[in-house]
Amino acid sequence: MNAIAMSQPTVRSDASTNTAIRLRNKDTDDADLEPPLKKAATCLTSSVPTPSSTPAPPCPHPHQVPLTPPPPQSADLSSRCRGDVTPAHSSSIIGNKYLILDPIEGSALHSCVNIHTQEEFVCKMIGLASSQLLTAHHRLNDQPHINRLHEVVAASGCGGDKCGVYLVFAAAHGDLHSHVRQRKRLREAEARSLFRQMAAAVSACHRHGVVLRDLKLRKFVFTDPHRTELKLETLEDAVVLEDTEDDCLQDKRGCPAYVSPEILRSHARYSGRAADIWSLGVILYTMLVGRYPFNDSEHASLFAKISRGHFVIPDCVSSRAKCLIRSLLRRDPLERLTADDVLLHPWLTRDQRCVNAAAHHHDQIVPEWDGEF
Repeated sequence: MNAIAMSQPTVRSDASTNTAIRLRNKDTDDADLEPPLKKAATCLTSSVPTPSSTPAPPCPHPHQVPLTPPPPQSADLSSRCRGDVTPAHSSSIIGNKYLILDPIEGSALHSCVNIHTQEEFVCKMIGLASSQLLTAHHRLNDQPHINRLHEVVAASGCGGDKCGVYLVFAAAHGDLHSHVRQRKRLREAEARSLFRQMAAAVSACHRHGVVLRDLKLRKFVFTDPHRTELKLETLEDAVVLEDTEDDCLQDKRGCPAYVSPEILRSHARYSGRAADIWSLGVILYTMLVGRYPFNDSEHASLFAKISRGHFVIPDCVSSRAKCLIRSLLRRDPLERLTADDVLLHPWLTRDQRCVNAAAHHHDQIVPEWDGEF
């Protein structure tokens, strides 16, 4: 099976214009791909057969690659604090505390380091008018699978691109996009554990009136070196709903490979929560199969495939996982599961039921007693 070359620019559309979809080359995911695997701006090089073509061959047995932490960065923290590394900004120290370094590849965040403790962090600068991002993080700052704000630092001075505040977060141990690309595809046990955490993050966002919009593999990062714990890195591009019951949106933003069919319709309003669920379906399919469910080198053809909603799930995927994928990738938004329903699906509750059953069985055993009454 071909390795993953997941890469798409972000889709954005202004409802006031006649253009249904406009592409912007922000947060591209293909800069670090191997040259033979990189094709134009498509998410994956492996095409998905349509019902009229031959079915996909069974997936090969996944490689048993040990889960190791990413290699340490080349420059040590002390050398960075001495200024040996070229900072990303002309005024590189903010709050007399953090040295801003280069942008993180494939992300809108920058690396930074506390000049007093030499502890590494990541940060993002937002303008003073970007209140939605800060509001979203404050709403969800106590959620276990959403990256917690470490600190908010005001930028010194106000001129050009330096006017605003910096959001500082804990540094991560790599992102899920890179992990899946390295592993080709994930075993179901690992995918189940990771996807449960992603679904919990989306569920928390939806309960608190936050729609993510640009949901994709790259948005989730590992918080531990063994790569078993995930968090949503930031709430960038998220929408904070004024009325939590009304999630109808009209402006269109997202990665082409993850965009839902209703977003591709011109001048159509759509459910933001249902669009997030579609993106979750694309994520789960990609984790288990090793390619996107919809793929084409031309965006017009890609969008046509997404609009038709035809995809093939290889036989190597279990029946319960297939059921969940199909429940997420429904063309009709009203037929998709909610985020809370996803957490109750049998594929995700399988391990938990086994644990509960084992505990219940243990409770029924009369312990041995060697003493005397």
